[in-house]
Amino acid sequence: MPSNKSVSDATITQFINCRILKDSRLQREDLWVREGKILDPEKLFFDEEGFTDIHVDCEGSIVAPGFIDVQINGGFGIDFSQATDDVNGGVTLVAKKILEHGVTSFCPTLVTSPPHIYHKVLPEIKVHDGGVEGAGVLGVHLEGPFISREKKGAHPERYLRGFETGGVGDLLETYGRLDNVSIVTLAPELPNSLAVVRELAERGVTVSLGHSVASLSQAEEAVKQGATFITHLFNAMLPFHHRDPGIVGLLTSDQVPANLTVFYGMIADGIHTNPAALRIAHRAHPAGLVLVTDAITAMGLPPGRHTLGQQVIEIEGLHAYVAGTKILSGSIATLDMCIRHFKQASAHCLLSGCSIEAALEAASLHPAQLLGLSHLKGSLDYGTDADFVLLDDELNVRATYIAGQQVWKK
Repeated sequence: MPSNKSVSDATITQFINCRILKDSRLQREDLWVREGKILDPEKLFFDEEGFTDIHVDCEGSIVAPGFIDVQINGGFGIDFSQATDDVNGGVTLVAKKILEHGVTSFCPTLVTSPPHIYHKVLPEIKVHDGGVEGAGVLGVHLEGPFISREKKGAHPERYLRGFETGGVGDLLETYGRLDNVSIVTLAPELPNSLAVVRELAERGVTVSLGHSVASLSQAEEAVKQGATFITHLFNAMLPFHHRDPGIVGLLTSDQVPANLTVFYGMIADGIHTNPAALRIAHRAHPAGLVLVTDAITAMGLPPGRHTLGQQVIEIEGLHAYVAGTKILSGSIATLDMCIRHFKQASAHCLLSGCSIEAALEAASLHPAQLLGLSHLKGSLDYGTDADFVLLDDELNVRATYIAGQQVWKK
């Protein structure tokens, strides 16, 4: 007997008994997937006269787009800023482990390092889609060395540098090729930085402002040249001041072009940012919030000493310090922990839109929009990649799917 599937013979899976995050609200709908993409059921039934091959009962779970971590330095004993003999193997290990935390795509992040580290490590990190072997790599995030000495944080001062040539030459000399680079964090107050911001933006690289003592006007100029992100808001920048709010002022600046969203990363681990500061930022500019882990080697490991690039890091409880100091150096939080913490921190402000939906979109839709990938990732719209996560009401991860295939289950 001939099949009705006139357009494609590929298997169609229908996920039933779920609440889907769509159009910024949880909706009781089914989810259809075919060939790794979210399918429009109306076209399936009426245009193709097709039918479902497989039913998956989600048992009342929340179904949200897969999480995207745009700032993660490593984890589970792996430090992305180390020039090991098997860089790709380290990235693959982290990619596999973060599936259980709902992360389906990420940007391996390299902190300030000497040029030979970048020249060895960068060519070995491949941009690729995710699957059973792990989360997809969207490109590398280079945090430093073009940052402020005053706000270097855990970045080693001896490797910091400025833009001496006035162009992109300094970047190429330091990093090598930029083919697989998706984000560069720099300080916009450095001499000649604006030309570099413009050049990077023209190359399709997301420019982030961070580790900086920039004034608001300096930050605004960088945005006008193409910067669209702020690296871990409030951390490693001038504190908010009413006469010059610095980079933080971008959240409500009237100098940001009307058609542009400035996004800002926040480490919602309960340590880097007070819950009140989280709420202030979100209320001021909810559409820009991007939850990041800034996770280091020690994520997933017991307390002790570990590395972050060229520094030794000591873990005390949930704090990660440069050894022998009280300088915070990344986090040991996972992205699902950050989402739960943000939801908890914002539980008192439901009227201003701090909700489960807002928490989930800050780790999926917003990072996808930041990277210009929202036509593929970060939502459950028809035609997008079927990367999604099943969660319980407390936002604990039950299962992770990439391209419609289950890649992790609790």
